[in-house]
Amino acid sequence: MPTARDVGFPLAGQPGPANAVTDVRGVSVGHVTIITDDPEDPHRAARTGVTAILPRGRDGIGVTAACGISVLNGNGEMTGSHWIAETGALGGPIMLTNTHAVGTVHRGVIDWIAANRPDGTMEWLLPVVAETWDGYLNAINEPHVTGAHAAEAIEAASSDRPAEGSVGGGTGMNCYEFSGGSGTSSRIVSFGGVDYVLGVIVQANFGSRDELTVAGVPVGDLDAPNPIAADGWFAADVARVAPPGAGSVIVVVATDAPMLPEQCQALARRVPLGLARTGTMGSHFSGDLFLAFSTANPGALDSGFPHGPADRDALRSLDFVPWNRMDPFFRATVQAVEEAVLNCLTTNVDLAGRSGHWMPALPVDQVSRRLMRSGLLPGHPQEP
Repeated sequence: MPTARDVGFPLAGQPGPANAVTDVRGVSVGHVTIITDDPEDPHRAARTGVTAILPRGRDGIGVTAACGISVLNGNGEMTGSHWIAETGALGGPIMLTNTHAVGTVHRGVIDWIAANRPDGTMEWLLPVVAETWDGYLNAINEPHVTGAHAAEAIEAASSDRPAEGSVGGGTGMNCYEFSGGSGTSSRIVSFGGVDYVLGVIVQANFGSRDELTVAGVPVGDLDAPNPIAADGWFAADVARVAPPGAGSVIVVVATDAPMLPEQCQALARRVPLGLARTGTMGSHFSGDLFLAFSTANPGALDSGFPHGPADRDALRSLDFVPWNRMDPFFRATVQAVEEAVLNCLTTNVDLAGRSGHWMPALPVDQVSRRLMRSGLLPGHPQEP
C-alpha cells in the first residue's frame, strides 16, 4: 500500500533510506497479527496482535539504552515506566498490544528471556508493555493474545521496513475513525559532521473524524461512512455512548544520536506536537503515552547488582548532543510523528471485525483532491 509520501502528501524533512524506525542502526521490529473468526459466535472474532520493538535487536536484549518517557493523557498503560523514570535506562524490548493483553504479553517477555537469555532473569525483569484499546473490532475480553505471541513477535523482529496499517499490536485499532494501527517514519539529522537518524513508530487508536487534518488542511468532512460514530454500539443503555476520539496512541522514538536520558524525555515531550499536526486535541478518553531512546552509549546505564568491591569499579561517562543543538532533533521528532500517523492511514484497508463491526480505510483520493484545491498538490481535481 502507498505511504503518505508515495501518494504525494507534502511532508517536510529528509527521511532515512526506508523512512522507518528501523533506519536507526540496530533497531528491529516484529509484528504478530491475529485475525480469526468463530463461525458459531461472531462476537468472539479476533482482530488484534503484538508488536515488538528491539532497540538493539535480539542479541542486544539486556544492554541498556538511555531512555525517557512522557505522558499527554494518562488513560493508558506502559509497564516498566517507573524504572525508566528512576534510572533513565531501557534494557529490554518494547511491546505493544491491546489493553486487556498487557499482563499476558508481560509474562510472555519474561518467558522468552528466561528461555533465551537466562542470565537476564537472575535478578529482576520489568518489561515495557504498552497498549491501545481495540474493543470495537476485537473481542478484547477473549484470550486471543498469548505469551507465545509475545515470543513470536520478538523472534520475528528484523531491521527490514516494518509493515504498516492494521498489523501487529495495531491490528484492530482506528485512527480518526478510519482503519488505524501501525505507522512509521524517520528523519536524517546532521550534527558534528555526522548524519544521525531519528525514527518513530506509532500505534494509533485516537482522534475523532472531524479533527483530521492533512498538511494543515481540514479533511474531517470527507464523504466516507463512520460506523464507529453510530450511537449505541458501546451502550449498555442509552446513557452510555463512547465519545468520539476515545482510544489511545503509543509513540516510540528512536535515535542513534547520543542522548542523555533527560534529552530522550525531551524528545518524547515533542511527540504531541506531531500528533497535533494531524488534528487531535488529546481526548480525556485517550491514553497518550510516549517513549524515546538512544542506541548510543551501549550499556553505560546498566544498573544490576554490583560485582566486587567498589574501589575496583570505575566511573562511567556518556557522550551526548549539546543541549543547545537539540532543536533539529525536536523538529525531526515532530515531522516523523506526523508522517507516521499519516502512513498508518494511507497504507490501510477496510477491516471488518467482531459483531459485524467494520472500519473504512481513509479515502486517499478524496484527501488528494482536497489538497489539490488548496494548492498543496499539483493537478486539477474533478470535484468542485
